[in-house]
Amino acid sequence: AFGFTLAIFSYTYGHISGAHLNPAVTFALALNNTIKRAHVIFYWIAQFAGAILAAWLLHTIATVLGGTLEGGATTGLLTEPQPVFATVVEAILTFFLVNTILHTALPGKEGKFGGWAVGITYALVILGGASLTGASVNPARTLGIAIFAGPSLTSVYTYVIYVFGPLIGATLAILVYNFLNDIDD
Repeated sequence: AFGFTLAIFSYTYGHISGAHLNPAVTFALALNNTIKRAHVIFYWIAQFAGAILAAWLLHTIATVLGGTLEGGATTGLLTEPQPVFATVVEAILTFFLVNTILHTALPGKEGKFGGWAVGITYALVILGGASLTGASVNPARTLGIAIFAGPSLTSVYTYVIYVFGPLIGATLAILVYNFLNDIDD
């Protein structure tokens, strides 16, 4: 579901904003000078506000239905006992997502199937990492839900795993992308 949603959003909003709904993707595109660094803060405000609003809506619906919002979708087997390894996993998963975006969705590289490539990669990232870390690969997704459910906003590991992990993965994707483009030139 996440992968199909991202693919559809890529096609629907890609021509307007690039459809990067993820602060780690925005960070990577700023590092690559694909977007202006001065615009990053505006993207991040929109991304975090959207995540908080979505989490609030889910929390409200769950409360009305007599349930609770669980943080299980943003945590995994490694979150508590192995935070360093969880950070590495989030970085690797984010690397794959950002790598796909760089090679298929940037201006001049996008094709008719770029959005599907990004969506399928996102689906595979989630399938591969969900049990380990929740495969958030998106700081906004994690922090938005953390306001209403786990992981805790007071835990330093929330930030190390789910903010720094994706930012490290995005940075590595840019380094590899630039290296490969230098070889190609």
